[in-house]
Amino acid sequence: MRTAHRVETVRAAETRLMDRLPDGALMARAATGLATAAAELLRRVYGSRVCLLVGSGDNGGDTLHAGAALARRGAGVSAVLLSPGRAHAGGLAALRAAGGLVLEAPEAAGESEVPGEVTRRVREADLVLDGIVGIGGKGGLRPVAARLARTAYEGRPAILAVDLPSGIDADSGEVNGDAVRADATVTFGTYKPGLLIDPGREHVGALRLVPIGIEPGAPDLEALQYADVAALLPVPGVESDKYRRGVVGIAAGSTRYPGAPVLAVTGALRGGAGAVRYAGSAADAVTARHPETLVSSGLPSEAGRVQAWVVGPGLGDGDEARAALDDVLATDVPLLMDADALSLAGPDRIRARTAPTLLTPHAGEAARLLGADRADVEARRLDAVRALADRLGATVLLKGSTTLIADPGGTSPVRVNATGTSWLATAGAGDVLSGLAGSLLATGLPPREAASAAAHLHGLAARRAAGGGRGGAPITAYDVAEAIPGAWRDVREG
Repeated sequence: MRTAHRVETVRAAETRLMDRLPDGALMARAATGLATAAAELLRRVYGSRVCLLVGSGDNGGDTLHAGAALARRGAGVSAVLLSPGRAHAGGLAALRAAGGLVLEAPEAAGESEVPGEVTRRVREADLVLDGIVGIGGKGGLRPVAARLARTAYEGRPAILAVDLPSGIDADSGEVNGDAVRADATVTFGTYKPGLLIDPGREHVGALRLVPIGIEPGAPDLEALQYADVAALLPVPGVESDKYRRGVVGIAAGSTRYPGAPVLAVTGALRGGAGAVRYAGSAADAVTARHPETLVSSGLPSEAGRVQAWVVGPGLGDGDEARAALDDVLATDVPLLMDADALSLAGPDRIRARTAPTLLTPHAGEAARLLGADRADVEARRLDAVRALADRLGATVLLKGSTTLIADPGGTSPVRVNATGTSWLATAGAGDVLSGLAGSLLATGLPPREAASAAAHLHGLAARRAAGGGRGGAPITAYDVAEAIPGAWRDVREG
């Protein structure tokens, strides 16, 4: 499992460790790991051209010491100081002693006054190290730094970010202005939330953790890996039957949206439960595609016993939809609410539920529930998912390029999942996810675990369906559902 910690926690852990180590030992560990990663990116260090973009403080010190190590191995290293008066003295001395060249491009001088020699060194480098701003930085890049980043993009050297790409908020992933887009990022001690959450994650590139010995304690964010998800997935025992495995109910669909329940049922049938009951107006469409489904055209409570309900996909907002929602809200079994159910129910009725409840909004639905702008939710996804879980007293899976899962109360780390692909932005994909997660709820998983496993499998299935790799091909929601068994096997087999 990947775990991430806020800047405040990291700083405290570093201070505790530095009190026990010789002066400079912690920076030496970080710089060694950074230099190793840089050498691997270069492949051949001797004779290569490396340019360091150096801000103030320890982040700049890490960068300068790593540059000195590369210079001692025969690289031609130049450092561009953006805050010459505040550059790390020890790192600067080490670079000069190793034969590195030091140039200045002070932020205060203005973008138009960047020396030509500086831009040439950046443009012609084989590798640029982004040591402009450390994990405590706020806001976007200042004009001179932004210009140097653009110069690097023009010259197309590899860009390696130090701890995190400059311009990204380490705690939230927010990008407020210009930010470095790195090919790779080396982070120290522990992951930071902003490295794993969009929009910041899009700037990170390949992510590498360098252990430096800190012990930050309980994480603020965690990302499940294959082994973690495999441990959650239900496996039938020799005495299992379809009812012991769990039955999930799907209350979905309307005349306007007859396909949504088909997709939700398709996801549910592949989610580990032993049987799926469907209640709604699309019974014929559901049984035409999945004759194994137990269907009913009446109220959900008339469909038979279930261990969990999914309500909302394609439900509409008519009288039948409201009756179905009221019926399901009155049950005492775990409930997943998606799509139309979120707006029809409203915050008060969601908050009034005492049985386990899982909500699966996209950013627009989350914004309506929070009374916020969608752009604000997308920019500050971590804050939004925490606020929504607390406000509604339910587990929330906030859909998006990085899916976030939060329990109310803030006692558990937020979960982040990034197994998807951009091809997953297709109509009906959320319906499949709802069915899959609801099925896992019916097997007995708590909402947080069901949501985590479902998001992971859903993203892997989309990658499989799209063909993997950097490109892939367009897919439909049904393609994703069909690929879930293969993704399940991949996870179980490691």
